[in-house]
Amino acid sequence: MTESTSQKPARRRGRIFPERTLSPEELARRKLEREAFHQRCRAIFERVRPELIHQHYGWYIAIEPDSGDYFIDEDKEVAHKKALEKYPNAVHCVFCLNEIGATGTI
Repeated sequence: MTESTSQKPARRRGRIFPERTLSPEELARRKLEREAFHQRCRAIFERVRPELIHQHYGWYIAIEPDSGDYFIDEDKEVAHKKALEKYPNAVHCVFCLNEIGATGTI
């Protein structure tokens, strides 16, 4: 005869650091900041893309929007490092020099 064993339902675990949970307002504020930053970078990209795309198609461009400086290279990591060398504490955005600026493939 088989015995039936009762299993307790799995206890739902909480966050590891519940005190670090962000409010929905804070999440929305951060999202707006990211979108504004991306739009500033995108504006610089759209301005310089026509002059660079013919000679450097498929290369990568790292843009630091506060200064307007940009760094290009065939390798994404090298373009990123060039931007970090000149602006070590600044955030920058990386685009691909193509028709849409997307990096990678789907």
